[in-house]
Amino acid sequence: MYKRLEEGAAGDGPVEDVKRSVLAVVQRMDRLGLTSGSAGNVSARADGGEIVVTPTAMPYPEMETKDLVVCDADGRVIGGKRAPTTELALHLACLGRHPDIHAVVHTHAVHASMFAVNREPIPCVVEEFEYAVGGDVLVCDYHRTGSDSLGDAVADLLGDRAAALIANHGLVVVGRDAQDALALTELVERAAQIVQGARAMGEPKPLPDAVRRAFAEEYLTRRRGGARASRS
Repeated sequence: MYKRLEEGAAGDGPVEDVKRSVLAVVQRMDRLGLTSGSAGNVSARADGGEIVVTPTAMPYPEMETKDLVVCDADGRVIGGKRAPTTELALHLACLGRHPDIHAVVHTHAVHASMFAVNREPIPCVVEEFEYAVGGDVLVCDYHRTGSDSLGDAVADLLGDRAAALIANHGLVVVGRDAQDALALTELVERAAQIVQGARAMGEPKPLPDAVRRAFAEEYLTRRRGGARASRS
């Protein structure tokens, strides 16, 4: 189905556009402190089905578009000279299972990761969080980093919402493109911080069930229609 992409063959085509988008996202992710060193990873699917992923073990400030890796849907490298992220299976599982999303952002955002190491969901107690993410951020069972079982476990949680926690690890967020997934990552991390602060004051109060159901339905409608999750 896919041919090997020769260096420079893509020119300014769709795959190159996706590469530029992924590079901008990983460098902003690094500036925001959502990860450290070369931890975390990002992928995005081009219109032709090619998947652009970050390379393994490369600091984000040094990364250029030529360092990004292009894979097919089965994970075979068809473009780039570096090895893909060791968590490629996670990205392939999420993108393969859910054709209505086109990007995956995995970070070690500090506040969200606190919930992950406690294996505790991040509850939706803020309206914008529920509206944009679609529900509580659930935690998958523990699986070793890079394993197929981890990818499957995370993908299982993302059918009706935009984010999931990896037990003892970090956060995964999906979106219509890399920028959308990163914006949602920032929202989840902020919500995690709000919940932690609210618990220091008492027990956070949930939104009414009817409101939660309505927002969850709106999230799925936008996702299936390919609309960016935004709300004024």
